[in-house]
Amino acid sequence: KEYPSKADYEREIVRRLRAERVELICLAGYMRILSDVVLEAYRDRIVNIHPSLLPAFKGAHAIADAFAYGVKVFGVTIHYVNGELDGGRIIAQRAFEYLGSDPEELEARVHAVEHPLYVETVAKLVAEQ
Repeated sequence: KEYPSKADYEREIVRRLRAERVELICLAGYMRILSDVVLEAYRDRIVNIHPSLLPAFKGAHAIADAFAYGVKVFGVTIHYVNGELDGGRIIAQRAFEYLGSDPEELEARVHAVEHPLYVETVAKLVAEQ
């Protein structure tokens, strides 16, 4: 469905989330910046997973950027979402050393760390609510 503006689209998202009684939004691979429409409706209840040890290497190309920079310790961050790109309060991080030279292998290692960490962290957040 087409919406006249991003704000209209996000108001519809919030309406649907509320209709389903969603209490926690978990983003993964959602490559859009949320506006205040969603952020205010779900303050401190939106989490995101990011493939770097924030605050280093924010943005969409974190793995490639860290690899190109020559980083030897990589990792994953789960953080609350706020109005700043990958800038919300950090909830959890997990690091690992990678000394290899294959960016595809590195990406697979990152994903192998991401998935269980996200599940563990979300389970803890839900248990705390």
